[in-house]
Amino acid sequence: MAGVLAGKVAVVTGANSGIGLAIAKRFAAEGARVFLAGRRQEPLDAAVAEIGSAATGVRADVSVQADLDDLYSVVREEAGRIDVLVANAGSAVPQQLGEITEEAIDATFGTNVKGTVFTVQKALPLLSDGASIVVTGSTSTLRPGPSLEIYGASKAAVRNLVRSWALGARERKFRVNVLSPGPTETPGLVGAVGPDHQLASQVPLGRIGRPDEIAAVATFLASDASSFVNGVDWFVDGGQAQV
Repeated sequence: MAGVLAGKVAVVTGANSGIGLAIAKRFAAEGARVFLAGRRQEPLDAAVAEIGSAATGVRADVSVQADLDDLYSVVREEAGRIDVLVANAGSAVPQQLGEITEEAIDATFGTNVKGTVFTVQKALPLLSDGASIVVTGSTSTLRPGPSLEIYGASKAAVRNLVRSWALGARERKFRVNVLSPGPTETPGLVGAVGPDHQLASQVPLGRIGRPDEIAAVATFLASDASSFVNGVDWFVDGGQAQV
């Protein structure tokens, strides 16, 4: 039985691990040809090996425009188009007011904002009519976590960018949405707030999320089932930022 993404070409950034890897795996399982982008070659190679022949890995740091050019050059040569783009790569440097450094701002906004802008902009010539763009946001736009105010600000900027881009969906023949996970069991979360984060107590469902749960919603947004969904911030957070 064909999957809901059968025949589609997808690009997922930040696909080395965590949510990005879960999305790439789910897309491939649903029939898509998936190009994975990540900054670290070894885990990228491992991710491609895990997914199999439907996956192609390209080492790329989205904050470096030359790397994005290399990524899209590979996609152009091997697939010729993009039907689904997931701008998922992100970073967080935990700091709070009084200790915030210029380096932390540059690193966070360089990946989360500049990287997202150019991930989308440089993909435009390859986007097929009706393409779906999914940008990873965060519940931090509504409920910033301790020491994550710069991260939350960067994701609020991303949300506003998607609002603007959604206005041009008719002319550009794509749709674009934000996917905002709540606390999810990923290496990035552990790296940002430590293993003893106790975030489950903040979630009405009483637990943090799994990457595959985020991937399931990303698959919906990527599929034709969401063809009339545009400009939405889709929260997958167990109710954390909703009540």
